[in-house]
Amino acid sequence: MEEWKEYKIGDLFSHFKSGKGIKADEIYSSGKYPVFGGNGLRGYTNQNNFNGDCAIIGRQGAFCGNVRYFKGKAYMTEHAIVAVANENNNTRFLAYLLGLMKLGRFSGQSAQPGLSVTELTKQPIVVPSLSTQKRIASILSSLDDKIELNRRINENLEQQAQALFKSWFIDFEPFKDGKFVDSELGMIPEGWKVIETNKFMTISKESINPSKNPNCFYAHYSIPAFDEKSMPIFQYGNEIKSNKQKVSDNMTLVSKLNPRIKRIWFIDKACENAICSTEFIPYISLNNSPYFLYCYLDSDVFYNSIMSSVNGATGSHQRFQANDTLKFLFPYNDEVIYKFNLVVSGILKHKSRLIIESQKLSQLRDTLLPRLMSGKLEIKDNSYD
Repeated sequence: MEEWKEYKIGDLFSHFKSGKGIKADEIYSSGKYPVFGGNGLRGYTNQNNFNGDCAIIGRQGAFCGNVRYFKGKAYMTEHAIVAVANENNNTRFLAYLLGLMKLGRFSGQSAQPGLSVTELTKQPIVVPSLSTQKRIASILSSLDDKIELNRRINENLEQQAQALFKSWFIDFEPFKDGKFVDSELGMIPEGWKVIETNKFMTISKESINPSKNPNCFYAHYSIPAFDEKSMPIFQYGNEIKSNKQKVSDNMTLVSKLNPRIKRIWFIDKACENAICSTEFIPYISLNNSPYFLYCYLDSDVFYNSIMSSVNGATGSHQRFQANDTLKFLFPYNDEVIYKFNLVVSGILKHKSRLIIESQKLSQLRDTLLPRLMSGKLEIKDNSYD
């Protein structure tokens, strides 16, 4: 078996530095390039300060020490460390390895934990030869690439569902041949009515304290998990320090934190012992039309409404009030919503199947990861030698 050698982290990289600051008003909900900060994706902007592949290490923030692999163009803020391997090492392999090292333990103990770039470069790390690094990275990345393909397919499915929603409930295209009447929201098809959204949706109030069940294994739908892969992370109760909310089937989670970045998570079939961050609002359908409800919550009409009710300072401290969303007005017809729910359910069920497939691939990757990274699982393929 090949001998793995010990180095300092800084010995493995040609570039290991923090990014640069960017003004909050230059970050948008969509744009040309993603913006990465200490807690992951912050939004999008129209400029970039990085092009290539790297490991991104959260330097500061609640999830200090988190690691992700990135390839492409992006803007890296001063709260993210950009790490590019030197010619003797493989960046993707090192991103996987650093992710196992729980780098957050090297942060300070202040109210705002942070990593020192200088101190981090001095930490010991054990790695194999470049050829072995490439083989391990190839195995793990093949799983991640399939997960990413599923994510892109799901993005397309979401766009299809949203196009149908706009056609039926904003433009009223299937009903153009009928009569229209005036309403508080303008002209709507005859037989429809304008109602408050609390007539077809409510907010779950079920709270859970995972730390009271330290040995219970929870599926945690957190904001970083959404930003990373849109899949829950699995943790024991003793790893979760604050109260969470119970997640159930046919629920839609909407982040109230920093709403200019749209985070909407439809849970068709919840994992066992599923919980979510209190920064998510858990919505439930009152008319047995969960797929319609998801499409409404994902729509521009809902998004524009919440943005008009945002309070707080600029940037990541902005939030909207959950109860305000139950008072929005919407054009409503029971029969049409029932039919729409049936039509769009096929699209969203296919999306859910791909999510389940990605969860299984993720679990396989996470099972292989520590064994490959410890050198206990020998790779005999010599295609990279």
